[in-house]
Amino acid sequence: MTSKFSVKILTLFPELFPGPLGASVIGSALKKNFWSIEVINIRDFALTKHRTVDSPPIGGGGGMLIRADVLGNAIDSVIQKVNDKNYSLFYLSPRGKVFDQKQAHQILQLQNIILICGRFEGIDQRIIDYYNISEISIGNYVLTGGEIAAYTVIDACVRLIPGVLGSKISLNYESFSQDHELESLVEYPQYTKPNEWRNYKVPQIILSGNHAEISKWKLEQSKEVTKKLRPDLWEKYQRNQK
Repeated sequence: MTSKFSVKILTLFPELFPGPLGASVIGSALKKNFWSIEVINIRDFALTKHRTVDSPPIGGGGGMLIRADVLGNAIDSVIQKVNDKNYSLFYLSPRGKVFDQKQAHQILQLQNIILICGRFEGIDQRIIDYYNISEISIGNYVLTGGEIAAYTVIDACVRLIPGVLGSKISLNYESFSQDHELESLVEYPQYTKPNEWRNYKVPQIILSGNHAEISKWKLEQSKEVTKKLRPDLWEKYQRNQK
């Protein structure tokens, strides 16, 4: 058997794992050591006695974001324990590239992956920038957190490991494709406290208090993020503007 597929999960709800991943053929593969899972509680890295992990978005907006300093410390702790330095970081996000069978094959080849499960309105953009994290979406809809999306990604990858499904099951699937009808642009980058973290600063425009300029900035950022992360939606957006 090839080297084991190792998954590390960063979450605020560690009790959700292994969850359904501990059952059926995927759970059997876990018991047989075809793959491994380690769950890390982000709240263990909180910096206050009340174990606070979130703050409101700077520049306005609803909900809360997971703080960069808290999540950064959690990620650093995981990275330091990884024996094989060839790890890959992924964030489960509705604005990411839509996950498909082709990507499942690609992720499985990475062997050592770290999945970040967001909650609330997501995570501070600086985490994504600093660690050069890839964003994965399981579809054009919003869940309460990334844990369910993590189930999907892990399940799709583990079932591709030779021997997990048995020799009678063919794994020669073509990549799946969908034609989604999402009309709007994806969300702009968001930031929360602290204003400066590891030499990454919150953009000055959203600290200005000028709501008109902030709104303009958010729209332009949404366009840029859509072009970069979801070119399929960007093409549709352009068609709708004509």
